[in-house]
Amino acid sequence: MVFCQLSQAEFSEHCRQVGEKSFFQSEEMCMLLTKRGYDVRLVGYKNSQSEVVISSLLFCTSMVGGLYMELNAGPLITEEAYLGVFYQSLTDYAKREGVLELVIKPAQTYQVFDGFGKPIGQENARFIELLESYGFQHDGLQTGYPNGEPVWHYVKDLEGLSQASLTDSFSKKGKTLSKKANSFGLKVTRLSRNQLFRFQAITALTSKERGYEDKTLAYYQDFFDSFGEQADFLIASINFYSYLDHLEEQSDRLQLRIAELSDRLRQFPQSKKKQNELRELMAQLTSFEQRKCQAQQWIEEYGTEDVDIAASLFVYSRRELVYLFSGSRTEFGSFYAPILLQEFAMRHAVSLSLPFYNLLGIQGNFDGSDGVLRFKQNFNGYILRKAGTFRYYPYPIRHKILQIIKNIVK
Repeated sequence: MVFCQLSQAEFSEHCRQVGEKSFFQSEEMCMLLTKRGYDVRLVGYKNSQSEVVISSLLFCTSMVGGLYMELNAGPLITEEAYLGVFYQSLTDYAKREGVLELVIKPAQTYQVFDGFGKPIGQENARFIELLESYGFQHDGLQTGYPNGEPVWHYVKDLEGLSQASLTDSFSKKGKTLSKKANSFGLKVTRLSRNQLFRFQAITALTSKERGYEDKTLAYYQDFFDSFGEQADFLIASINFYSYLDHLEEQSDRLQLRIAELSDRLRQFPQSKKKQNELRELMAQLTSFEQRKCQAQQWIEEYGTEDVDIAASLFVYSRRELVYLFSGSRTEFGSFYAPILLQEFAMRHAVSLSLPFYNLLGIQGNFDGSDGVLRFKQNFNGYILRKAGTFRYYPYPIRHKILQIIKNIVK
């Protein structure tokens, strides 16, 4: 039994044996991190038969006084009995390699909640106790995005769903929004590498509005090169000339229905049901007229060109779909394009028979203040709370001295 560095082939083989794993623990992520300049290590623990039972991708960067090393969304486990000795060996390895700070962001779930934040599973306090017993310091159970990391994941089971039943699995509001989004004639496009500037243009706008730093175009290009067909850079666009034609057709059909219903009401003027139906149709017609006026304004502004209004990056692995980055133009929010992109990706996942969809981060606040949670609730999933971040300092005195010096310099 031994902790050791693994070859790429050994790591890849163990990846294929694991039932559940994050895209972060993959050959593709290894390639991406290497492209981005990180020192990537593949490590594992072998049993007495020299079989890999635990493996992990680690990445390192230089920091004052030594190395920073991180294990994110792992390790990959086929025999959990070796987990404790793996972590013990990892601390020893970090010390030998001159690591000043070892950070672990485990894949293990701490607790399961329903889609509205009500606990439906027990807390996994024993896992936290295990890591603390090997000298790791826990950052605590937090909300929000500590250090930019999502510790609350909104997820959805796709197993058993078909193309026909997918939207039926959404919430009541989600079904309505899907129907609307599909009624506007939007176009969803898979971007090629030389079109990624369109994706980055959308995410840059969103990051500026929300006050966070966007990824660079070079990052998205490296991601595309590393993940290949497993990554979908999707864009939703609209042509306002086509949109106006679409509105005219729908408006004409609606006016015919109104005329037919008005004739029936003349025959049955006391029918409350038909009166209510007519009021609803008239309200829809008013909405169409307003949209047509708005479409004319957009035609004057944008002309005949297709206009990109939302973008999302999805990653497909052997068992799951992951929703990673996105952005949208707020002035076109009434088209519900992000809903359309989500549905497009889920339909592709269903066609691939992927059983699980991870929509990743929410804040973990269930007081109605989290707009991201409200959006993801449209898809009728549930919530996984991760254990958070653990830190180990192989040379604690050196680390403390350097922290004091840094504070003085600041």
